[in-house]
Amino acid sequence: MSEETLTRAEASAAVDERHWRLVLGRLHTTVATGSFVRGLELVARVTEVAERLGHHPDVDLRYPVVHLSVVSHDLGGLTAGDVALAREISRLLDELGLEATPREPQALEIAIDALDIPAVVPFWRAVLGYADETSPDDGDAPALVDPAGIGPSVWFQQMDAPRPQRNRIHLDVSVPHDEAEARVAAALAAGGTLVRDTRAPAFWVLADAEGNEACVCTWQNRD
Repeated sequence: MSEETLTRAEASAAVDERHWRLVLGRLHTTVATGSFVRGLELVARVTEVAERLGHHPDVDLRYPVVHLSVVSHDLGGLTAGDVALAREISRLLDELGLEATPREPQALEIAIDALDIPAVVPFWRAVLGYADETSPDDGDAPALVDPAGIGPSVWFQQMDAPRPQRNRIHLDVSVPHDEAEARVAAALAAGGTLVRDTRAPAFWVLADAEGNEACVCTWQNRD
């Protein structure tokens, strides 16, 4: 398989949209299995495919769904190997008669604004028990990740001047590109306000009734 990383647009276009969405640098699918036992069976079949291809997904088995995500862990990006694995999993889902809900996957990040990023990163690394991200998904902003791959990543955004009247920690919620506008609309209907959409569809900046901010993010307009 090629070791060259694909652009976000290339990776998104290369997989079956019935099953997969690109969210925060990974291909994701959530499969409705209906039971824990059937979920175990699916994981076993996916394992056979992964071993045959020599390329392995991350798996989250729950009742009654299985969530799969695919990325080239050594490169921190998506490659032809990831696309091949996703396509084989799609074939397997069709064979087993299982349906996916590709608009459900999302990924959460915590963003911390700081004037002196090198001074605050060690604190957050220690208090969370996190490690440095080796392959940032977007730009050169430093980030910390959960070594177990369970908790949300934390990244640091450079401030130019103190902003005492604005929160300095906000949430980035990455969702499938075709789910983003509905998520924004739901947040606005729930009492939120639109702070900025100049970078949409890469991200929308929203705020709650007291001005606390969150961003709804997609892969689009980032290549």
